[in-house]
Amino acid sequence: MVPKEYAWGVIAILFSATVWGTTGTAATFAPDVSAAAIGAAAMGVGGIGQALWAARGIVRSRKALWDQRLLLVFGAVAVMIYPLAFYGSMRMAGVTVGTVVTIGSAPLLSALIEYVLDRTLLTLRWSIGAVVGVVGIVLICIAENASHGAAIGGDYVLLGVLLGLIGGLTYALYSWTARRMMLGGTQSSVAMGATFGLGGLLLLPVLIMTGAPFFASWSNAAVGVYMAAVPMFLGYIAFGYGLARVAASMATVLTLLEPVIAALLAVIIVGERLPSLGWAGVVLVVGSLAIITLRFPRKSRR
Repeated sequence: MVPKEYAWGVIAILFSATVWGTTGTAATFAPDVSAAAIGAAAMGVGGIGQALWAARGIVRSRKALWDQRLLLVFGAVAVMIYPLAFYGSMRMAGVTVGTVVTIGSAPLLSALIEYVLDRTLLTLRWSIGAVVGVVGIVLICIAENASHGAAIGGDYVLLGVLLGLIGGLTYALYSWTARRMMLGGTQSSVAMGATFGLGGLLLLPVLIMTGAPFFASWSNAAVGVYMAAVPMFLGYIAFGYGLARVAASMATVLTLLEPVIAALLAVIIVGERLPSLGWAGVVLVVGSLAIITLRFPRKSRR
């Protein structure tokens, strides 16, 4: 039987992945706003919102946070870099390609971080699920690149893929640092609020320099408010809740749902066409989630 805490943690992370999957489509409604501005607004304002939400806990835990300052700083720097790389990747390589490269690389990079720093051996179930999920996102990426890569330009696609890998690394890194802080006794809301609040402060100069287009129209402003309030504020509060109950490597695999949501929204709302190869990738990603999350009952033994 699946423990309730684990189950709620999985549900929380899947909710996060779902709302994160909407960001690429939402960004298309503000084409005049640069990727740096969108990333800075989303993670910067959303991160500061998380810090304010957890302000009392952060004040009470200030000594523990000081003792964990190296983890906090590394996590905050990763939070600062992540949105710039992620949204830059989507602008250069396309919504789906940028999303699947970033999120698809995160589980493997997270596993590598845990192996190198924690000496954690991964289970066979996790490995199978991760491989199936990564194969799925590769198929989505190939299908989307074949359909739209020529229109975007090969050099931009390659640069977008590189930025996506940087995004995946920083995503895996701040997930690991936040998880380590929680295992060290820091409450999940405090760990996430402090990490994203500090990262948000680091992003404020970027937002000040690039954020003027948000005030050019109501649609641009609405995109900025949505990105900060829903995917980044609510999404990361739920992610922090789940991360306290699920290992970082497991959490990053669960977020493979994000590129599936991104691909579906790109087809339904943006009007992109997903070839049959891409739909096969969607099925594999969903299958990977089932493999790593469903626990099958074992026959009792004497």
